[in-house]
Amino acid sequence: MKIVVFDLGGTLMQYVGMPHSWVDFYEQGLEAIIKKYGCNVSEEEIEQTLQILRDFNPRVNYREVEYKAEQIFGKALEHWNLEVPFAECMEVFWSGLNLTAEIYPETVEVLQTLKEEGYAIATLTDLPSAMPDEVFRKDMEELLGYFDLYISSEIAGYRKPNMKGLQMIAEHFGVPVTELIFVGDEEKDRQAAKNADCRFVHILRTAKTADGISDLYELLDLLKG
Repeated sequence: MKIVVFDLGGTLMQYVGMPHSWVDFYEQGLEAIIKKYGCNVSEEEIEQTLQILRDFNPRVNYREVEYKAEQIFGKALEHWNLEVPFAECMEVFWSGLNLTAEIYPETVEVLQTLKEEGYAIATLTDLPSAMPDEVFRKDMEELLGYFDLYISSEIAGYRKPNMKGLQMIAEHFGVPVTELIFVGDEEKDRQAAKNADCRFVHILRTAKTADGISDLYELLDLLKG
């Protein structure tokens, strides 16, 4: 069985204008909560919440163990004395960031081609810190039908470079993890593949590299070689 595993952000899609670390945008989300529910919170309480969100962000404090969004927001907002469910607050928070998900132009065509050529397609993605899986999946809705298996860091319980997600994918398809082909854009993707001893294809859309590709069309050529 031929199996290609894709990272999502920076590989198949992007959030337009967003950097790797979103800590500078958290205040927008909190402002949306305050506006919707008329929360009476002090500047000190807001800063306390922002610091908790920053501390959980793996771009700030490295971690491989994943925490569910409910855990993070439960800790971050516990001193706000809110009378609405955290799940509702999370939805308002992420809506307040006004995120725009953009699927790269060749993504769907390449996924279709791989399916036609007999490849099984899986995805292994680290969720943005504190983003519920269901919120992320809504932004990926156009792509979900092409995946034979979707594994997020929430599902795996670990973030890359931990190889747990790759192991889960291999177990699902009944193949050794070494037979997977993993396509990603970050060093943590490369390291996850190295930890699993599987083939890694580095995609870097901003520049051509000697050992990688700059778009998914090049992946098709690489797989034929």
